[in-house]
Formats: sequence, structure tokens, C-alpha cells
Amino acid sequence: MIVTTKFQLGQVVKHRIYPFRGVVFDIDPEFDNTEEWYQAIPESIRPAKEQPYYHLLAENQEAEYVAYVSEQNLLPDTSGEPVRHPHVDQIFSRDESGNYSLKTSFGH
Repeated sequence: MIVTTKFQLGQVVKHRIYPFRGVVFDIDPEFDNTEEWYQAIPESIRPAKEQPYYHLLAENQEAEYVAYVSEQNLLPDTSGEPVRHPHVDQIFSRDESGNYSLKTSFGH
């Protein structure tokens, strides 16, 4: 199954509803988390399972964490600001223009 994704590994994105952003470090072609996790999302904003889901090294004003977000709830982050998550430097290299690329030891 070939799935076209809107976002790529290393891309910085932000959540459409909640105030957090992050860098994509893995992509699932469709929902691959627990049913309990899925049901915990308020029904009014619960996304479809049949779409790509992104693993993010995420941050908000208070904390850094790992987030799992549906494609429909993400937008490109065009701020140009670096992501401060402590694991970013372990997985990615950042070039002069601010783009992230996977380090070769983490490539798929």
C-alpha cells in the first residue's frame, strides 16, 4: 500500500487546534495506537483513523514530549524557530537554512 503524506520526516509542524509544534520523526500510514488512546480524544475533534499519523518531538510553552497526531490536525510551521526538544540533536542534523534531516544512523 502506497500512502501519500502531506508532511515528511524532519519537517516542523504545528497542531491545528492546540498550541504545540514539533518535528516529524516517524510516520504511520494510518492509525497505529491503542483504542484507549483514540477514545480519549473528545468526540467532537476525534480524527479519522484512515489517514497518516505522525510521531513528533513536540513542545509547547511548558514542556517537551512525544506527540502522536493525525495528518488532518497538522499544519506546516513556518516560524523558522528551532525545536528545543532534547532528543532532536540525537535524531536530526539541522542545516544553515534551519531544515532538519535524519542522521544516517536513524534512516529507514
